[in-house]
Amino acid sequence: MMPRYGTAAPPGSRHRWIPAAVALLLLGFAVGGARAELPTEELRVADQTLTVEIAATPQAMARGLMFREHMPEAHGMLFIWPGDQVIAMWMKNTLIPLSVAFIDRDFRVLNIADMEPHSLRTHPSDGPARYALEVNQGWFDRHGIEAGTRVDDLERLVADLASGRH
Repeated sequence: MMPRYGTAAPPGSRHRWIPAAVALLLLGFAVGGARAELPTEELRVADQTLTVEIAATPQAMARGLMFREHMPEAHGMLFIWPGDQVIAMWMKNTLIPLSVAFIDRDFRVLNIADMEPHSLRTHPSDGPARYALEVNQGWFDRHGIEAGTRVDDLERLVADLASGRH
């Protein structure tokens, strides 16, 4: 039997598929957009090496680590601002507890804050900062990183990123 082309759909069924298609499309955006791929780099902090995602655009910075259910121990996210400013971080839609180190233009840790999931409390830098490094909560304590620690390798990483050598 040959397929029949041009037959009309039964009355009322003509556009029933549209809501389902729209729902699937939106679900695809929600799942696919839940974690945009950011560039990753290795960053040495004291005697530890972290794999860090680089958040240097307003969109990446706004999203941060939101909606992540897990982050490996030796991973983090490095936020890079174009200039010095007092930075405040919060945990809206963030599911995992984090610690953040605010780092100044000389690559020195200004202060570290522990942040709880879903909290809208802001955690500010203790002065003008250019970088923020988020890791699993307690990572800095476990590795002896504190205010005043210089993150020497961040200087190399920033130079590499600026020159396109990453």
